[in-house]
Amino acid sequence: MAYILHIDTSGDAGIVAISKDGVVTTQLENADTRNHAASINLHIEKALQDSGITMAQLDAVAVCGGPGSYTGLRIGLATAKGICYLLDKPLMMHHKLQLLALKSIHTHKNEYEHYISILNAREGEYYFASYNSEKDTINEPQHILTSDLETVFSKLSDKSLVCGDINEALKTTISTQTIDFQEDNRVDAATWAVYAKEQYNCNGFVNLANSEPFYLKQVYTHKPKNIN
Repeated sequence: MAYILHIDTSGDAGIVAISKDGVVTTQLENADTRNHAASINLHIEKALQDSGITMAQLDAVAVCGGPGSYTGLRIGLATAKGICYLLDKPLMMHHKLQLLALKSIHTHKNEYEHYISILNAREGEYYFASYNSEKDTINEPQHILTSDLETVFSKLSDKSLVCGDINEALKTTISTQTIDFQEDNRVDAATWAVYAKEQYNCNGFVNLANSEPFYLKQVYTHKPKNIN
């Protein structure tokens, strides 16, 4: 029996969930991205209470390591690390792009040959990864430009499903008769629970001291204006 705490603060909707042997027992969401830091510990405490366990009974912590909001990712990982250090529990970090694809694969199974996850980075920039129906990685999670997307999709001839941040500009760029779209950029806790259990059983843990969020790109900062 394994209890796993799940933390995702990568996007607008933060998720805190508890799973038991791959099944979600409690899930709480915070829709205010500006409030993740203030709400996350309260949600963890309530999730534990609703699941009828104490923090000491956790067997591991799984955190969505990104890509996503820089601030959100730091909040989630720092919280997860703190709990793991305190309780001497293992930490698992999972890619949001992979979790999105897994949700689609579990829903559609062999209906598509390729499952592609796309999230907005900046205008004309995306986070991208692709997988086959057997959950094998075809393209590792990466940061790419619109021109790169055109190149990748021009080579696809098999039926593919693209999920994540979908807008008309993206559809215009990569739309073909073999591509379907599914606008869904939220991690599914039930899918994540199953995957986390699999990773827990095969010791898919990360080093607490060295683990960092999956930024996939350099931090963008504005150059300060000259002050006379």
